[in-house]
Amino acid sequence: MKAAVIGAGSWGTVLAQILADNGREVALWARNPEKAARIRETRCNADYLPDFRLSPSIQVTADLQEALEGAEVLVFVVPSKGMGTIARQAARFTDCRSQVILSCTKGFDLSTHKLMTDILEETFPHARAIAALSGPNLAREIAQKQPAATVIACRNMKEARFLQQCFLTPYFRPYTSPDLIGVELCGCVKNCIALVGGMLSGMGFGENAQAGLITRGLAELTRLGMKLGAHRATFFGLAGVGDLIATCTSPLSRNRSAGYALARGKTLEEITGGTRMVIEGINATPVVRELARTHQVEMPIIEQLYQVLFQGKDVKRAIEDLMKRTLKKE
Repeated sequence: MKAAVIGAGSWGTVLAQILADNGREVALWARNPEKAARIRETRCNADYLPDFRLSPSIQVTADLQEALEGAEVLVFVVPSKGMGTIARQAARFTDCRSQVILSCTKGFDLSTHKLMTDILEETFPHARAIAALSGPNLAREIAQKQPAATVIACRNMKEARFLQQCFLTPYFRPYTSPDLIGVELCGCVKNCIALVGGMLSGMGFGENAQAGLITRGLAELTRLGMKLGAHRATFFGLAGVGDLIATCTSPLSRNRSAGYALARGKTLEEITGGTRMVIEGINATPVVRELARTHQVEMPIIEQLYQVLFQGKDVKRAIEDLMKRTLKKE
C-alpha cells in the first residue's frame, strides 16, 4: 500500500517517516522543487528538523502527479490557508474513488470558516472516506521516536481502523473515533488556547495559571463543540485535553512560543515574519470568536485573545479582565 504525504513541513516529514516505519511505500510532496531536491539528496529537512534523517525508502518529489500515482491514502499536511488550493490541484490527478483522504492540518478555511475535512469532502466527493488525525503530537519529539498517541476520526469506522493500522509503530499509537467534528474542532481551538498559555509564561506566571487556563479553555471548547454536534467524551481524550496540555505547556509548541513572544513585547508582524512555521492559532482565533457569537456560546478566553491579537489590547490587562469576571459556579 502506498501513501502520499502532501506537505513537507515538520509534521508532514515526521508522518512520512511513521508510515515508512510501518512498512508502507511513501511519497513525500514538497511544493518547492529546490527543497524537494535538497531533502531527496540529503535525506534531511533542514528547514524544520535539521537533526532528523528520512528513511531512504521515502520518495521525495515536487511533482504532485508523481506523488499521487498509485497511492491508496492521501495525507494532507499543508497550512490551512492553502488546503483548498492544493486539494484542487491534487483532484486534477485523481478522482479518489478508491482512496482514503486524511487531513492532519489543525485549522479553519479563512474565507468560509469550514473545517479541513469539509474542504476535502467538497473537493473529493467520491473518496472512499474522509478522515482527520489530531492529538498531542509535537513533531520534534516524535521525530526522536519518543512515545506518542493520537486520534484518527472518521465516520466510516472500518476506514478509521484501516488508517490506524497504517500509522501504528512502536512509538506512535493511534486510537479511533467516529467524532470527526469534535476531533477536528479540538485541533483548531487548542491552538488559540496555547497562544494564551504562552502569554501566561511570558508574563512570568507559573503552573497554577496554566492549570486554570487549560481547565477553563477546555470548558469553552466543550461548550462550542456540543453546540456544533460533537461528542462530549472527545474533549476529555487525546484530541481535547491531551492536546491542550501538550501545546499549552511545551516550548516546542509554535503557538505557545508565539504567545510568549507577544507577552514579551513583540508584534504579530515580527512573530509571523520570523518563522517558516505557520502559527495556526492566530488565524483560527477570529473564526472561533465568530462561531461562538453565531451559536451564542460564552468563550471569554477567546474574546480576550481576539482583543489582544487584533485590537491592540495589553496582555496584562486581558488577564486582569478574565480574573475580574462575574463570579459563578464551575
